[in-house]
Amino acid sequence: MRTPSGNPRVRPLSRKFLRAVWLLVNQSLMRMVWSSSGSAYGTGMRRRLLTRRPPKPPEKRWRAVDGYPGHIMKTEKELREQLKLMDVVIEVRDARIPLSTTHPKMDAWLGNRKRILVLNREDMISNDDRNDWARYFAKQGIKVIFTNGKLGMGAMKLGRLARSLAGDVNGKRREKGLLPRSVRAGIIGYPNVGKSSLINRLLKRKICAAAPRPGVTREMKWVKLGKDLDLLDSPGMLPMRIDDQAAAIKLAICDDIGEKAYDFTDVAGILVQMLARIPEVGAKALYNRYKIQLDGGCGKKFVKTLGLNLFGGDSHQAAFRILTDFRKGKFGYISLERPPL
Repeated sequence: MRTPSGNPRVRPLSRKFLRAVWLLVNQSLMRMVWSSSGSAYGTGMRRRLLTRRPPKPPEKRWRAVDGYPGHIMKTEKELREQLKLMDVVIEVRDARIPLSTTHPKMDAWLGNRKRILVLNREDMISNDDRNDWARYFAKQGIKVIFTNGKLGMGAMKLGRLARSLAGDVNGKRREKGLLPRSVRAGIIGYPNVGKSSLINRLLKRKICAAAPRPGVTREMKWVKLGKDLDLLDSPGMLPMRIDDQAAAIKLAICDDIGEKAYDFTDVAGILVQMLARIPEVGAKALYNRYKIQLDGGCGKKFVKTLGLNLFGGDSHQAAFRILTDFRKGKFGYISLERPPL
């Protein structure tokens, strides 16, 4: 085939062809170097090849949240508008990590609005931890309710408290000559802390999509509870950046952020070290469950050994097993945070 000027058109070489040529030349060069065993050239080249250090891998920095989901950014703007309509705000947190599952902008968003704090998954912490957290928030003047979204424990108490806190709404409306309306309560919090499950328990039927993973709820939804209470189900709200890496690791351990945001092996190794330091668990409980000694307190080595023993060397699968066991309560009632002194 020729160009308009009459010259033959040359086809560009493909990457596949160039790579094949490069490999062929490289193999020929290596054979030439190793075959010249007696020459100074061959000896020098072999010495350089054998003593050359591998390139230093880039420094690995663990990032708690890799990216900021677009639907959360959109929801944050909508939430600020919906807050103007709310009579009471119900903030849901994970009872295992109550301090790490509150948004840094929460106080600024709520202002002087009435707030109810819900610590969900009460079945995963001990009674002592529950009492300690109840006293801590009572000193701050925050009304707290412990719930179990799966079984519905505490759900009805939450509904009654929301109505009582906003009971003066219709009184003020009557004074202004307005008709009474339903109390509006917004349920907000981090992803996968149990907001939608809590609403479904309040309604006694599945209205809101709920699953044991972050990011199921993608848009706001108003639902009606009886004749006098409207509830707003909102997507999980994450800050754009989590600077506290200790809090970010706890979020990953408790499955309150997406799995793509963290490395399973790193997080599971840190969890092993945390469990070993908890008196109720300790290295003995880890050995009883996995038949592996915690050598020198190194969690990552523990995960690697478990992968070799049970999963054919797959550390990722071993890490997933440890995290799943913790999330299902196989190590007992454990709170990863304590109230500040």
